[in-house]
Amino acid sequence: MSLLSLLIALAADRSLSAKVWQFNFYYHHYHHFFSKNFTAKQGTTASAVFIILPVILTYLLLDAIDNSVLQLLLSTVILIVCFGCTTTRKSYKSYLHSAFRGEETTTEMHHKQLLSDKNLPEMGFGQALIWLNYRYYIAIMLFFTLFGAAGAVFYRLLTTVIEHKKAKCMASAADSDKEKSSVTESDIELENKNATVHEGNVAPNIMNGCQNHHDVLFWLDWLPVRIASFGYMFVGHFSKAMPVWLESLFDSQKTTHQVLIDVAEKSEDLLVNDNDCTAEPCLLVRLAKRNVLLVLAVISILTLSGLLN
Repeated sequence: MSLLSLLIALAADRSLSAKVWQFNFYYHHYHHFFSKNFTAKQGTTASAVFIILPVILTYLLLDAIDNSVLQLLLSTVILIVCFGCTTTRKSYKSYLHSAFRGEETTTEMHHKQLLSDKNLPEMGFGQALIWLNYRYYIAIMLFFTLFGAAGAVFYRLLTTVIEHKKAKCMASAADSDKEKSSVTESDIELENKNATVHEGNVAPNIMNGCQNHHDVLFWLDWLPVRIASFGYMFVGHFSKAMPVWLESLFDSQKTTHQVLIDVAEKSEDLLVNDNDCTAEPCLLVRLAKRNVLLVLAVISILTLSGLLN
């Protein structure tokens, strides 16, 4: 059933672009409802409840349905909602259109806007697309296959919370400035700077445990990232990428996005003109699409052989 849901969801992803099929549509409604009704002090408990509550409800709802067909339909709908991101796709198209028209400033603006919207560290546009392809497709495919729809909801909700963290911090800094005249512009800049300690800038210390959402996501992504990067070797240059993959295999200090990006770049020929800012993103996007198909093929083989239920 998981395989059928994956096939349907991937086929329907591009054609279903209305708001009701977008995860952020439900996230904003849920966030408004939660912040209005959950009166506990903001902190670890509130953050944990905010993420775990929809996961438990999803699991209980699917478990309560006896009809396998209804289970399949509901799981597929949830997977479609968790898959993909129309804003990223639009950003990619806008970036290419600006680049083809020779609008360098606008092209760079789309690049910076994507990094800001997704709360990502400084990286190339093609590198960001590689990472977001993993986040919106491959990781969700793996979590859905292993843990069902509840697993997909958990991963997507956690990443969405992280994406919205910077915006929330900046808004709170601005509100503080209005309420307290003692808050200087430099204080707000410091707050914003702290808010942009992006995911994966520094790998968390295992001895300290999971101190925040970024730490939780780092350890959740540790194995899936290495599985996804292993796939890049098969759809690209295996011999060139293998040393990089082996070097990063047991490296707990290297950030997860850097592991994936390094292997992906070695798996593809990136000998492009420095003045052509479209070549690298296009090459890496094609590589990422091949990797998604490879992951789907492996899941299909494991499912049909009975190794995955």
